Amino acid sequence: MTSENSEAPLRGSVDLSQLLGGQTQASEGEAPATASALPAPVQVTEQSLQELAQQSTQVPILIVFLSSASPASKELVDRMRAVVARYPGQFVLGTCDIDVQGGLAQAFQVSAVPTVMALIAARPAPLFQGTADDEQIAGVLDQVLEVARQNGVTGRVDAAPQEPAGEPEPEPLPPLHQEAYDAIEREDYAAAIDAYDRALRENPKDAEARAGRAQVSLMERSRLADLDAVRRAAADHPDDVDAQLAVADLDVMGGQVEDAFGRLIDLVRRTFGDDRERIRTRLVELFEVVGPTDPRVAQARQSLASALF
Repeated sequence: MTSENSEAPLRGSVDLSQLLGGQTQASEGEAPATASALPAPVQVTEQSLQELAQQSTQVPILIVFLSSASPASKELVDRMRAVVARYPGQFVLGTCDIDVQGGLAQAFQVSAVPTVMALIAARPAPLFQGTADDEQIAGVLDQVLEVARQNGVTGRVDAAPQEPAGEPEPEPLPPLHQEAYDAIEREDYAAAIDAYDRALRENPKDAEARAGRAQVSLMERSRLADLDAVRRAAADHPDDVDAQLAVADLDVMGGQVEDAFGRLIDLVRRTFGDDRERIRTRLVELFEVVGPTDPRVAQARQSLASALF
């Protein structure tokens, strides 16, 4: 953006020319790609970025950089979807999983998740990092619209399509799962853990309750963590089990899954007795957070077995 064109500057812009093939605007005579504002966010990949960059010359694109292993990422996406719905047709919301799209994360200079950025007139601008409440998000979106207006980006996308007639309603959650979900919504993580514990007592094979409990436990442990202090303590005290468990939690929430698993497996090799069991238990819980089908979990399970035996 230049003052010669009387465009508002986009602070924090980064150079994506390699991924965008050197293009920063839609080609002359070529209409920007159209897309409907779907109920679910669009998936942002290196392949789709060019089309989204062209579309951003008509309507701002919001991108949530996330990790599938981060509960905070899922919570922020849900909040973004709810707030964007207040602005029908004025934004396109997308998500980018940094565990899969590492090149995009590097290109956008994303250092932690969740992170929200905008594309306006094919130029990226950082918005915020971490979580935010609905009104804070709305305030940011108002500013994005103003910058977009100043840069001539005033179009709209079609409203989200209606659900087909006769579409079945989703099945209600089991009562204890619903109780846990409601507790998470009000950030009462202890109550959510209790609900999942009761669900597991009723059915020890309830995989969804087990995964939910692991995710909420991670959120509860990390909710007040001071990132810098945790990382400093882990670096200063490599054999302090509590310090290493705490930083592994943050690594998983930030998408650095291999780092977390490797750190704790190395610690298993150096510990014995109760300390070793605590670390093993935490690893198994983090495996649930990441997901038992994730290849990183399968590899870490093999490494853990080797470390234990």
